[in-house]
Amino acid sequence: MSAKNEAPLPESGGLPSSQSDEVAGEGVEARDAGPQRLVHSQSKSLSAANSPPLPVRAKLLRPEDVEEDTQDMDTLSSYVWSEQDSEEVLESAEKAESKEDAPVERPSWANKMEYLLAQVGFSVGLGTIWRFPYLCFHNGGGSFLIIYILMLFLVGVPLLFLEMAAGQRLRQGSIGVWKVISPWIGGVGYASFTVCVIVASYNSVLMAWSLFYLIQSFQSPLPWALCPTMNSSALGRFTPDPECTRTSSTTYFWYRKMLKAADEIELGGLPVLHLSLSLFATWSIICISMIKGLRSTGKMLYVSVLLPYIILFCLLIRSLLLEGAYFGLKSLLATKATALYSMEVWRRTGNQLFLSTGPGFGSFTAISSYIPRSNNCVTDAFAVALLNLAASMTATLVVFAIMGHLATVDTKKCYLKNADTVVKLVATGVLPPEALPPDSLYQDPSAIYVKWIQGLPTEIKNKVMGGPGVAFVAFTDLISVFSGPTFWSIIIFLMLANLGLSTMIGIMQGIITPLQDTFSALRRHTNLLTVGVCLSMFLGSLIFARPSGSYLVNLLDDYWASLPLFFIVIVENVAMAWIYGARRFLADVIIMLGHALSPVYRWLWSCLSPVVLLILFVTTLIHLCVRSITYVAWDSSTSDEVIRVYPRWANVLLVVLIITTILPIPAYFLYILMKVAFPVPKTQSGSTIIFKPETRESSQKPGSRLKERQISKAKKMDK
Repeated sequence: MSAKNEAPLPESGGLPSSQSDEVAGEGVEARDAGPQRLVHSQSKSLSAANSPPLPVRAKLLRPEDVEEDTQDMDTLSSYVWSEQDSEEVLESAEKAESKEDAPVERPSWANKMEYLLAQVGFSVGLGTIWRFPYLCFHNGGGSFLIIYILMLFLVGVPLLFLEMAAGQRLRQGSIGVWKVISPWIGGVGYASFTVCVIVASYNSVLMAWSLFYLIQSFQSPLPWALCPTMNSSALGRFTPDPECTRTSSTTYFWYRKMLKAADEIELGGLPVLHLSLSLFATWSIICISMIKGLRSTGKMLYVSVLLPYIILFCLLIRSLLLEGAYFGLKSLLATKATALYSMEVWRRTGNQLFLSTGPGFGSFTAISSYIPRSNNCVTDAFAVALLNLAASMTATLVVFAIMGHLATVDTKKCYLKNADTVVKLVATGVLPPEALPPDSLYQDPSAIYVKWIQGLPTEIKNKVMGGPGVAFVAFTDLISVFSGPTFWSIIIFLMLANLGLSTMIGIMQGIITPLQDTFSALRRHTNLLTVGVCLSMFLGSLIFARPSGSYLVNLLDDYWASLPLFFIVIVENVAMAWIYGARRFLADVIIMLGHALSPVYRWLWSCLSPVVLLILFVTTLIHLCVRSITYVAWDSSTSDEVIRVYPRWANVLLVVLIITTILPIPAYFLYILMKVAFPVPKTQSGSTIIFKPETRESSQKPGSRLKERQISKAKKMDK
């Protein structure tokens, strides 16, 4: 790496040059002040808000003054983040652009609260509520929590900090940021954009499901509380649906009423009408929330982010008051030492961490590009991580408390049933009279049952001992625990719908912001762009509203999403830590924030994060290759859930989607390589126009440049 690529970028916005030199001089090499050459770009998308500033004043040369050597493609110079030099480039850019193509000022969040809500809303999604408790239960309870917290603060927070700092300083979306950092890995932004498009298409279906349940909750009794009845005879007698009686009413409602699920993924069909309407309502809400840009988005976030936290807190208080909640919390905190050494547990924990927090989507970068550069992104990264952890833990406590209550209730029922069985056996003479249970058993079965059983003779104990099991029920079954299930159903599904909305807003920022940065004219037509994107995404999402659509959602969410995200984050991490330089990047952030940062971030970016990410990527790839990918389907003949293997075409589709997602990275690398190997000179009026940059020392002083800038603006206003 050349000396200029090792040098830190200069101060931005507010620090005196002497102070910035003092900060950057701590363990960082000096800048290379030598001249550089840049090929003149005809692009008109350069603007004060979204273009990387250059450190030079352009000077026109004759073709004969140009050397024939190859241009260095790393356009990120030592001074690329200088506010003063940005003014110089804008002077040249404004002369080249016509008045109608003048750059539009970049919008910004109304306040820090809206910005933070946007980051937290994107991070805390539906997966935080229902996937985290499930993984916690099946992967060692307390052991899973220990691994998750370690990975969150040692890997998750540094990566969040990296993406936020890059977007905040360069004020661009994912595509523009990585092109500026190094053109060689400019394809990372396109890969993140592709991930956002695919995830938004099926993630909107999850929100549509929540909306459908929310609408169905406005009735009593709840439609999934009882099996539907049917006229089974000519006498007009109504009996429960036999298909529902063979399973639970909640499972029947989910597959047969809500999804209209097919028995196999191969059985397609047209989109289900009520799911299509829910999906249309979902995209309409998203469009309304974002149609006015940050102004409408920021106001919507106050509801969609804060309301779920309030509801979660209320659910936690209510669930802790249930009988047996302590039993559930005790089982949660139980730690299995074997899980700490299991690579499979670490892999699942890593998958949950990155799917939950959301690095690699480009959304953190996009959201941060609308905040002033002086914002403290370090505390923001910790705030997002802690609030994500708080939401995950709160949801887990609620689920385990309710599970403990259900287990306690079922256990009592089992105790009393066993006691009644013993009474009958004594009455028939099968068991002796001393086997009769005490009368106090019926007042406090949990405390008396164990003592009574342990006091029985061994030969009697073996006959009547039947261990009660814990019933694990669907999420809708948990609502029946509370009094007033209709009210709690509305509250819970309102929470899930708002979680889905805030996540979708973050994902859509990862789509719309790069489009506006790449095509600057779109920034003047935010309304049309938002409507067009939402309409296109709605049409693409209809494939998941078909009877077999839920099986496709499982295919993408369970097997596709992790691998591209790991690959994208690995490339981001390596590009920033080893190509651009972790020391250099940390010095830039120190200058930007105006205060010192711990050097531990440099070591986390350079050493720990790449190793952990590479291990997770390899283990996920191996897990995907050596095991058959399966899905849970509905079997209408038995009215039960069955595990089926995805057909061969689904495996091919999965491979194609993975390759399509990561293909922009090597493709853009080859594109830049071709430009270097076969440079194309730009001609105008028969002459080759090349811009030779002056060095920083030979350019005018900041005061003179500022004065010229003010005079130029005054002349424009007079005109």
